[in-house]
Amino acid sequence: MAFNYNLATLAFLLCFLAPSFAALVQEQPLVLKYHNGILLKGNITVNLIWYGQFTPIQRSIIVDFINSLNSKGAPLPSTSSWWKTTEKYRGGSSSLSVGHQILHEEYTLGKILKSQHLIALASKTHFAVSSINVVLTAKDVVVDGFCMSRCGTHGSTKSRSGRGTYIWVGNSDLQCPGQCAWPFHQPIYGPQTPPLIAPNGDVGVDGMVINLATLLANTVTNPFNSGYFQGPPTAPLEAVSACTGQFGSGSYPGYPGRVLVDKVTGASFNAYGVNGRKYMLPAMWDPQSSACKTLV
Repeated sequence: MAFNYNLATLAFLLCFLAPSFAALVQEQPLVLKYHNGILLKGNITVNLIWYGQFTPIQRSIIVDFINSLNSKGAPLPSTSSWWKTTEKYRGGSSSLSVGHQILHEEYTLGKILKSQHLIALASKTHFAVSSINVVLTAKDVVVDGFCMSRCGTHGSTKSRSGRGTYIWVGNSDLQCPGQCAWPFHQPIYGPQTPPLIAPNGDVGVDGMVINLATLLANTVTNPFNSGYFQGPPTAPLEAVSACTGQFGSGSYPGYPGRVLVDKVTGASFNAYGVNGRKYMLPAMWDPQSSACKTLV
């Protein structure tokens, strides 16, 4: 079972709401029910399968993001303080670390992929309950449903090596940055407000970080469709997908909220990471307050 992270439909429906009406909607308590299943807790290895051409700098942006999730060295508001919200879900903390990295730069499956290709790529490293296999596709790779109904996917599968989880995230830079890299590009629908400057200078990869952050949180809190979610299991609202489009205080549909701005570059961000990195991370549902929580 795979769960799509879809910004397009939600953005299309919400961008036409007046901010005052959106505020009334946001005041209603949001409850993600726990369905008594397994969550991913403890030490979790994140294996990365890079499909297509990524520069070393692009790869380092994403690797640094994952390494930032459990690092205590960054100033506040930090990427690790954002991730710490997952500890409020049952079972304690989830400590992520980068494991294997596999480069598929020769497009061995072509440049048009279907869902079964994503699972085949995720299977390049063994599946295990204590790992998440992440497939990252380059900007010139077309994936079934990408930009039309999803910016990424998470799911689970069984193999000879065991039961495990996987994630796919695509680089939308050439295909749909207004859909899958907002707020770093003007949105396809709704108010055409000026885009924010991406914190790492790469609209596509900074957008991938937002989507990867979303799917990592959704995966550890609902890995096998029996964790935390609201709505039908085939199209659930999960830890971060329930809070789409919120990055700072005062956010409303079409406006990401008040975030931090780098005084030198003018780039917008809301979280510090390792190696001097800055990231923009989405709001996450907080089980204690039953509300979407932003870092700033």
